[in-house]
Amino acid sequence: MPDAPRTVSDVMTRTVVAVSSEAPYKEIAKTLAQWKVSAMPVLAGEGRVIGVVSEADLLAKEEYKGREPSHVDRPEQLGNLAKAGARTAEDLMSTPAITVHADATVAEAARAMALRGVKRLPVVDAEGKLVGIVSRADVLKIYLRSDEDIAEEVRAEIVARLFPHRRPTVEVQVEEGVVTLSGHLPDATMAPLVARLVRAVEGVVNVDLHLDAPTG
Repeated sequence: MPDAPRTVSDVMTRTVVAVSSEAPYKEIAKTLAQWKVSAMPVLAGEGRVIGVVSEADLLAKEEYKGREPSHVDRPEQLGNLAKAGARTAEDLMSTPAITVHADATVAEAARAMALRGVKRLPVVDAEGKLVGIVSRADVLKIYLRSDEDIAEEVRAEIVARLFPHRRPTVEVQVEEGVVTLSGHLPDATMAPLVARLVRAVEGVVNVDLHLDAPTG
C-alpha cells in the first residue's frame, strides 16, 4: 500500500515554539512576533503542556484594562477581564490545553480542531509532555497525495479483495482526488459498502459510482 500519512505523528511539526508558565507578557508578545505564530503551548518545568497562550489572550489585556466587573456585558467576558491584570503566561493562558496524542488519526485531530474552534493542537506523549504540534495546514497534507497513489490503494486494498479468485471487473479512475468506480460488482448490494471504504482512503475528496451487477 502507498506510504500515506495516517496518524498525527506523520504530519505534525516536531520543532515547536513554546514558553514556560513564568514567561512575562512582553516575552510572549516578542516570541509570537519573532516566530510568526498566533499561539504557543505553555509548559510546566518538566515540559508538560498546561495551557496555550495566544494573540487573543494578549489582546484581552489591552481591551479590558481599566474596566470594572460591572462594565462587563456577558458572564463569559469575566475571564478576559481577569487577563487584563495578567503578567505571565500562566495568568494569560487558556487551560486546560486541548491536546492530541501522536498516534491519533489525522481525522481525529481534524475533528478536535473543528469542534473546539482551534487552528492547532499541541501533540503530547503519555505523560502530557510536548512532542510536537499539528495545525490545520498539517491536517490538509493528506489531500496533497497524488491521484496515482490513491488509485493504487483503491485497486489493491478494496477492489482486488472483492475479486479474490479472478480478475476484477471494476475500473478505478482518480482525478483531483475524486474516485470514479465503473464496471460490475459481484453483488450490486455491495455498492454502499464499497463507497464507504473508498471515502475512508486518505486523500479522497469524493466518490462517483457507476457500478451494477454482472450481466449474464
